[in-house]
Amino acid sequence: MTTTPPRHTRLTFHGPLSETRADQLVTRLSANTPTSVLDIGCGWAELMLRVLAATPDATGTGMDIDTEALARGRQAATARGLADRVRLVEGSATETPHDPADLVLCLGASQALGDRLPEALKELRLRVADGGRVLLGEGFWQRTPTPAELSGMWPDAAVTDHPDLASLVDLAIEAGFRPEWTETASLDEWEEFESAYLADVEVWLAGHPGHPLAAETRERADRHRARWLTYRGVLGLAYLTLVPAA
Repeated sequence: MTTTPPRHTRLTFHGPLSETRADQLVTRLSANTPTSVLDIGCGWAELMLRVLAATPDATGTGMDIDTEALARGRQAATARGLADRVRLVEGSATETPHDPADLVLCLGASQALGDRLPEALKELRLRVADGGRVLLGEGFWQRTPTPAELSGMWPDAAVTDHPDLASLVDLAIEAGFRPEWTETASLDEWEEFESAYLADVEVWLAGHPGHPLAAETRERADRHRARWLTYRGVLGLAYLTLVPAA
């Protein structure tokens, strides 16, 4: 039995994404027959690996600063026979050189391209090849949060942190895209993700109440749970399939 808190072992995707939606996304994105895929803030690159499995002529590059996640992605690529078509790079999305790709994935990682969403969207437009696609996973307010709700979210949370869905789509259009497909994570997807994010840690805490790491782990888990139960039903995640406009 492990004596340290486990991390992310129950997560397939690092976000509110179901198997059903993932299959639909892979089918739609691979139908455009990309030969190059770029995954910004890839983590362990699960969705990119599935796209590559569906498009045998494609190669993929993922970039992230999380060495543990990248190692998990490399192990998965090797296990699936994709290692010769995948490059997972530790580094900044703005400083790692790469050519425009036929498919760009940016799921919950637009902050890697700029502090402001309009800036990040313009950067995404530069990174996708003509005729390609961008899959953007981006937060939006399902409704305007109250001051009390904001105080229970992340530090310094503000209404200006996210647009509403209509404004998000408008920002993508202003940056040079047309929205081919607009969909949003369901409450079930959010609950599955957030529960899986904490589940192993909660079980570990139940079995190791006196461990030297228990107090800080418990505080961190309780803080995370309180935050997501506050933004539950308030914060949404949109999956926008975007086509670069000529």
